[in-house]
Amino acid sequence: MSRRLTARGRRRRKELLDFAAHRFATNGFHPTSVTEIVDGVGVGKGVFYWYFESKDELFRQILIDAQRDLRRQQRQAIEDEPDPLRRIEAGVRMAVHWLDANRHLFALLELARTEERFAPLVRQGEEQAVADALPHIQAGMDAGLIRRADPLVVAHGIVGVTNTLTRVLVLDQGQTADTAADAAIAFCFEGIMSPASARARLGRAG
Repeated sequence: MSRRLTARGRRRRKELLDFAAHRFATNGFHPTSVTEIVDGVGVGKGVFYWYFESKDELFRQILIDAQRDLRRQQRQAIEDEPDPLRRIEAGVRMAVHWLDANRHLFALLELARTEERFAPLVRQGEEQAVADALPHIQAGMDAGLIRRADPLVVAHGIVGVTNTLTRVLVLDQGQTADTAADAAIAFCFEGIMSPASARARLGRAG
């Protein structure tokens, strides 16, 4: 639903989004009712339905806003960096730190993957993240800084490793964002083979 909102209306809408996001992350999407949300914000159901047609629409907007904010902050983090590898590193670090700082939203993104009606939004966000990474990967390949491969595969690898290691190390194990970012960057930049193993393997291939 799209409405032209006043400044007060935008604030009220954001209050509903913010409260609902934390409540969904704490109690789950299905158990949380519209009544709980409006009671928590201190408004009536009529106010809720002025801004959102349904609880589903509210949840979709939370997902869209979360992915949009992450993308915006990544762009800001890399905008003045000329080196493509450093841009990739800065983008990874910002992603991990954003996910750490917004654990409730990260949890909702993970939850949405398991819901058929919300999963496409998460996939769209990931596809956008891959598309955003592609120019930097291609620039790194053109400069001889990244080995030649399918840039799309490399981009999917970076996004997948970053998301998975953040979930495992930060959400599941309680480690710091810097630890997860270092691990993701090391894996993406160095792979799993030691330098000696890589040289030996390349020697056999030749």
